[in-house]
Amino acid sequence: MTSYATTSARAEMSELRRLKTLLPPELQSWVIVEGTTEVNPPLLRCEEIGRDEVEIQIDLVKWEQLALDQRNLLFWHEVARIQNDTIPREGWEMAALAIGLGGAVGELWVQDGLLLLLALGLCSISGYRLWQKNNSDRNVKESIDADEKAIALATRFGYSLPNAYKSLGSALKTLIEQTPSRRLRRRYEARLQALKRSASKAKARVKSKREGSGAMLGE
Repeated sequence: MTSYATTSARAEMSELRRLKTLLPPELQSWVIVEGTTEVNPPLLRCEEIGRDEVEIQIDLVKWEQLALDQRNLLFWHEVARIQNDTIPREGWEMAALAIGLGGAVGELWVQDGLLLLLALGLCSISGYRLWQKNNSDRNVKESIDADEKAIALATRFGYSLPNAYKSLGSALKTLIEQTPSRRLRRRYEARLQALKRSASKAKARVKSKREGSGAMLGE
């Protein structure tokens, strides 16, 4: 039993070290890759944990069930989110909203118009930020943009363009099959459809270039 646990721990550490090597050089000094210890966590989660530090947390139990190429492309998706600056920030919005609401109620009682306006302004800003965080269309668009950049990162690390598309598409199909949450499944399905459209466009561009080169050689 002890031997199995030790072997498993070593395998997990080896995988985390491997993933660290998949970070672009410009990110390696401030992006941390760790296994999560939460109960029933998401497969991957990316969070800002300090002013100059970001952490990618991985559920290594679920992670090991994926093929290597699937892991790589899903990991690069998270890296792309960091590069696109679309990772969650520190959750100050709920606290600000509570302070703003409390202040607004208090100022209604003492009838101070300026402070009431300030409190309502704080409510508006924090409420808008919360809406942005939970806006489904915005989240899907950000994920699709990150998928596009993940494909580019894969080619930077030696993948051919068709293989990069194939690996990410395969990963998304697996996530769709394994995800019980209908809301998350719809997000994965939207990403997969967008990825298929992108792959078709990329294939058409390559075909057009080949035909153009063939025409030039035939002249």
